[in-house]
Amino acid sequence: MTKANKIITGILGLSMFTFGVLKFINPFKYWYSTQIIKSELPFPTLSYWSGQMGEILIGLSLFFVLFFDSKTSKKNFKRIFTLSNLSIVIIMVIAFYVHLHPNVPSEVLPLKISPPYIPGIFLFLAILNLYLKKGGNFY
Repeated sequence: MTKANKIITGILGLSMFTFGVLKFINPFKYWYSTQIIKSELPFPTLSYWSGQMGEILIGLSLFFVLFFDSKTSKKNFKRIFTLSNLSIVIIMVIAFYVHLHPNVPSEVLPLKISPPYIPGIFLFLAILNLYLKKGGNFY
């Protein structure tokens, strides 16, 4: 991994893990459950748990590739790295939807504002991480 990949992977891993864990604790738990309900995501219970556990597992996966890249086969490293970053992209697209949904009050969103700045930053970082890992190309 390049130095830039290591920095981005560390930021994403720590952030995803932390945000996933915080969603078990109030007031974050209340805000998150309100976001799920008000945004009318399908299967609210599944959406609730998959969001939390997904963030925690992605964070742990990124820590794994960050600290054990030399002990992991290139094939497994590539799979874990790519899947983790693509999962962040999916989660952030859903976060964009939640932020922009008219029924979701800004009081339950990060920074208490509707524009999806935080999801946008994480979406950008995940795509940049994939781009840099591929040597500056996606093909």
